[in-house]
Amino acid sequence: MNVLGIETSCDETAAAIVNDDGKILSNIVLSQLKTHQVYGGVVPEIAAREHLEHIDKIIAAALKDAGITFEQLDGVAATCGPGLIGGVMIGMMSAKAIASVHNIPFLAINHLEGHALTARLTDKIKFPYLVLLVSGGHTQLLIAQSLGQYHRIGTTLDDAAGECFDKSAKLMGLPYPGGPNIEKIAKECTDQEAAIARFQLPSPMKNKKTCDFSFSGLKTSVRLHIDRLPEGELERSDVAQLSCALEIKIAEILANKSARAINQFKETYGPFESPPGLVVCGGVSANRTIAQQLQNLALENDMTFYAPPLSLSGDNGAMIAWAGLEKLLANGENYPGDPMNFAARPRWPLDPDAAPLHGAEVKA
Repeated sequence: MNVLGIETSCDETAAAIVNDDGKILSNIVLSQLKTHQVYGGVVPEIAAREHLEHIDKIIAAALKDAGITFEQLDGVAATCGPGLIGGVMIGMMSAKAIASVHNIPFLAINHLEGHALTARLTDKIKFPYLVLLVSGGHTQLLIAQSLGQYHRIGTTLDDAAGECFDKSAKLMGLPYPGGPNIEKIAKECTDQEAAIARFQLPSPMKNKKTCDFSFSGLKTSVRLHIDRLPEGELERSDVAQLSCALEIKIAEILANKSARAINQFKETYGPFESPPGLVVCGGVSANRTIAQQLQNLALENDMTFYAPPLSLSGDNGAMIAWAGLEKLLANGENYPGDPMNFAARPRWPLDPDAAPLHGAEVKA
């Protein structure tokens, strides 16, 4: 069984073919990084135009790399939300057209679920497991109970971790995307303890007995530290130290809240026959400082740590194709797929029953 996955929710135009053995036959990702770099962030209208210009070629390349034709597809899956609505609609409508012409199921996929299921593609992890979804637009802690069933136990009340990285990088004069560039220059810091002592950053929500996050105050603290530096162009050594302190602080915050979530998860679903999984996914999971901190946390709590390989940590079509395959396999061979009038969703929470939180619902 082969499924084509299409991902266009932000600034990557992506398509992939995955089969039901979990083999990635192709995985094509066209980044719009250089297009948006001059603006210091993603411009939705430009992103949509770029998707429209390239989507057909990317799908064709995915089929060619996989060595199959449209006639050998058993379904076509597309991100239908959450995301930038213009881009989401382009990928979704492309998938609907393919499904209609070739009489195969159209599969509407939640972009966040694509990230959350990647560990089942790469490591065959079993439900239930704990998910830390950490990206440019979302920072959430969820219990993955089964396909399509998620219980949110923590979310950000303002900025996501990736936003904090991006906005802080901009304040420091680093290019977009902020996260990778902060990680790169932070490696130039030779004394981490000195950096932490010099640039003391807050830990928002640390003493709150919840699993919720807040990163806007951390970003503000970065700005205040920059304001205290000598006027003029920032010294590279100062930027390296501040980047190092910020990276370590974000890793500490994520680990602190994840520790609380682990306790909740074990109380609700334990005891376990074998160590349960802690899955860290989303673009920020590629940060090695963060991944190492969370890997240590998993080890301390007798859990198995899972993080996607670099090629699957950012937005990609393979995770969408796999989510589509899971949907097909769960519903049986006669499953017709999702209706052709399925509407694109700029917001699509994984846990629609989660209690509303002030300030959080945009990123729910």
